[in-house]
Amino acid sequence: MPTIRMLPEDMLVEAADGETLLAAALRAGIAHAHACGGHARCSTCRVEVKVGIDGCAPRTSAELSLAERLGFDDTLRLACQTVAQTDLTIRRLVLDDDDIALVDQRRRGAAGTAVGEERELAILFSDIRGFTSFSEALPPHDVVHVLNRHFHAMGPPIARFGGYIDNYMGDGLMALFGLQDGEEDVALRAVQAGLAMLDALDALKPYLETAYGRSFEMGVGIHYGEVVVGSVGAIGRERVTAIGDAVNLASRIESANKIAGTRLLVSATVRDQIGPLLRIGRSLSVPIAGKSGEYRLCEVLGLA
Repeated sequence: MPTIRMLPEDMLVEAADGETLLAAALRAGIAHAHACGGHARCSTCRVEVKVGIDGCAPRTSAELSLAERLGFDDTLRLACQTVAQTDLTIRRLVLDDDDIALVDQRRRGAAGTAVGEERELAILFSDIRGFTSFSEALPPHDVVHVLNRHFHAMGPPIARFGGYIDNYMGDGLMALFGLQDGEEDVALRAVQAGLAMLDALDALKPYLETAYGRSFEMGVGIHYGEVVVGSVGAIGRERVTAIGDAVNLASRIESANKIAGTRLLVSATVRDQIGPLLRIGRSLSVPIAGKSGEYRLCEVLGLA
């Protein structure tokens, strides 16, 4: 069996036939980073082969794809994909104590969720329109009170349709639909929640008018796509969130309401899934910040 010298621990580990470098390290109790779970979907397990590069099995197709995208030279390998055929010396590229502690904490499941899991979700963003002008004449405590009253009104519609509020951002929020395995009609429930949120805002307006002599509007944007869901944050303060291009696009869709003068916009992906169930208003193609070309968006007026 090949013997692997693992740096910086300077440990000698015997690898079983066909065993990857990552599997051998984990079996030896080394806190080797592998954020994607060892599926060649990230580069956190990468190692530098200091001695014996010719004794490594050829890259798998998954490793080759990632290595080409990231510009790895021949000595940089993914530990989750690399099998030693002869003795090797490798150096892990997670070196400091904080990284090691973080990997160890994640591996023990301290946050109660996967470090990173690819999922298809519906992502909803909402944002208050005209809140700056609404709040500029109010004392700070009143501004905070109004925001809390608004978010208090938005929570029940999101929860009613199975959503999870991921984050509050100023006068906006982000909610995710489809976090639980086996959930159905994810895009539809996100749209139902968005419509219910607008109804909740309309119900709140008389209170705002009475208390402050003014009210505000809200924009909602919804997209459905692939994201990475995981626990993010300092140890002990983690929270589940989603990251990825689909999240960014959902945020941009919400912002497009400002240009279009609409209240609820969805992506073409959402319309393709559930279009017959919706009352569609305008269809428009708009440029999206940070994206090339234009994207087809649809205004949702209600359910069919």
